[in-house]
Amino acid sequence: MSTQTANSGKVALVTGGNRGIGLETGRQLAALGFTVLLGARDFAKGEAAARQLGGKVEAIALDVAAPDAAALAAAEIERRFGRLDVLVNNAAIHYDPRARALKPDWTVIREAFETNVFGAWRIAAGCAPLLSTSGHGRLVNVSSEGGSLASMGAGAPAYSTTKATLNALTCILAAELRGAGVLVNAICPGWVATDMGGPGGRPVAQGAAGIVWAATLPDDGPTGGFFRDGKRLPW
Repeated sequence: MSTQTANSGKVALVTGGNRGIGLETGRQLAALGFTVLLGARDFAKGEAAARQLGGKVEAIALDVAAPDAAALAAAEIERRFGRLDVLVNNAAIHYDPRARALKPDWTVIREAFETNVFGAWRIAAGCAPLLSTSGHGRLVNVSSEGGSLASMGAGAPAYSTTKATLNALTCILAAELRGAGVLVNAICPGWVATDMGGPGGRPVAQGAAGIVWAATLPDDGPTGGFFRDGKRLPW
């Protein structure tokens, strides 16, 4: 049985899916046979992205920073599909390498936590029952080595602290969902050439491949880990 056939009928939701790493992750999952839902704050942009990919790719309105968005998206997915096989928490904002923690911009910091942490948390909680229904659910939190306590230094205080918190949430969710057969991992795609990462990074397809690896792990795969390119990173 081909990989595409094995994944036929499976449903994946990618937040922040209308551009960059999210869009490429959707492309790769669709190529593997998944029905892919691209979550987008701007539904029109999500629809345009879905048309760009073609195949079994659709847009879904999803602003992860909106308090009721997760519940609405989960309800739509349950009504249409009855389950969710993969959730990729990719949506993130405010990479701030020039900022310093001792001169905090509280507006930026609060906005970063609202999207990068609370948004991912709400979506995970809202979709957990659907992932559990799958029996083989995969929850992928797109993180960054910038959130690793082992190597964290000055700069990017909003981004780094939110990714460190997302890593902590990954461990907790993995423990809570272990009994439901849901594997939960944090993935660093590396420095990727996107709108957020800027030019000079690795190709987007290469960064997304590590996310797709975690989304398609076998049932005996790892859970509660932090990886890049399938290799463990220090927390």
